[in-house]
Amino acid sequence: MRLEWLEDILAVAELGSFSEAAKRRKLTQSAFSRRIQNIEEFVGIDLFDRSRKPVQLRPTVDDHRLRIAELVKELHLLTDDLRRGDRKSTNRIVLASQHALTTSLTPRLINLLQTENSDLHIRLRSANLDDCFALLLSRQADLALVYRAMDDDQPLEAAYIETLMIGHDRLIPVYAAGRKEALALRMAGGDLPYVAYPGEVFLGQIMARKLLPTLPDHLRATPKVETALTLAALELATAGIGVAWVPSSLAASAMSDRRLVDLSDELPAFDLLMTAVRLAGTVGEVEALVWDRLRMLAARALRAEPSSRERSPTVLLG
Repeated sequence: MRLEWLEDILAVAELGSFSEAAKRRKLTQSAFSRRIQNIEEFVGIDLFDRSRKPVQLRPTVDDHRLRIAELVKELHLLTDDLRRGDRKSTNRIVLASQHALTTSLTPRLINLLQTENSDLHIRLRSANLDDCFALLLSRQADLALVYRAMDDDQPLEAAYIETLMIGHDRLIPVYAAGRKEALALRMAGGDLPYVAYPGEVFLGQIMARKLLPTLPDHLRATPKVETALTLAALELATAGIGVAWVPSSLAASAMSDRRLVDLSDELPAFDLLMTAVRLAGTVGEVEALVWDRLRMLAARALRAEPSSRERSPTVLLG
């Protein structure tokens, strides 16, 4: 039984006229009549009581009218789902995003891309820096969004990858605004409670190499809790557990709400580059379109490059 046949049956049942149903179905009356005959031959029974005006479904058929209408609705939904699925399969991209970016830059980037291409289907995979590159190498991801330190080499050979710088960020020390005075007293006594990152993750390495060694000499840094998740570090700082170094883009909302304060005037901060990375070589059409859009962001980032490391980060997705 074909979808159009079910719709033909419902049209006649609703309008009570073969000629009016033919108009609705955009067929000539003779073509519509032949189709009704084909339906009845397929089913093996007469569907309509033609002796009555207006034409009506035979009682045994009318008993199933609601079921026929439900089938028509379900078949339309199935058809739409299949079409959407086909568009997704040919208009999809897998994006790996470093955890710290998944909660700040990445949602805005996805919103921008899908605003310009509503059929674009993105599978987002959040991972640590090393895992993002592993996903690229194994071709389980088409693109990766990661942070880089300005003075660090790329973790993959340049011949194998393409990189775009799409913005600046800054790793800043933040703490609960309501407990700043209590923290100041502890720091005056030489104690700095802080939220640590595991040594094997990117931000943990930045902390160990770039931040902790540059603390004022009188401070003794004491890790109170360790987490690999920047969003968790942010909440721990808000709760007053310890100072957390988090990307400024991630802390912006909490600082605007005055739940957190930026301690960069007293403690070291560190500049980061937001980068998009992909494997070099032949790419698909969708990946090429997304990369071109990212290239436009890269051009904007270069034009807006901060003249000093003391400037606020530039997040170019507004």
